[in-house]
Amino acid sequence: YFHKRATGDLVEQAFFALGRHTNGIGIVHGGMLSAFTDGLLAGAVGRGAGKIAVTIHLSIDFLHMARKGDWVIGEARMTRATRDVAFADGRLHVRGVDIVRASGVFKLMDRPL
Repeated sequence: YFHKRATGDLVEQAFFALGRHTNGIGIVHGGMLSAFTDGLLAGAVGRGAGKIAVTIHLSIDFLHMARKGDWVIGEARMTRATRDVAFADGRLHVRGVDIVRASGVFKLMDRPL
């Protein structure tokens, strides 16, 4: 399951954690959370800047865990943009508890024809 919504400058995405997203004890893999967060922040930059956003730097803090059966909800927004580079902040949460805090720097690319 996957959910995506944008309101104003806020981009929201969510996924339902299945067994394939978790390790042997049912905790969602950090790599899954990292990849999801990367796409979330890039989506916020793409929406805010109107260009394709390619990750230059991604900083992630793991604050808590998500488990199989949880809805992992992400929120992100572009915080600043120059002509070539943009910045974004975001978070993931489960049942109101923040599990990931992240920031990223993205190269802005013109959309291919």
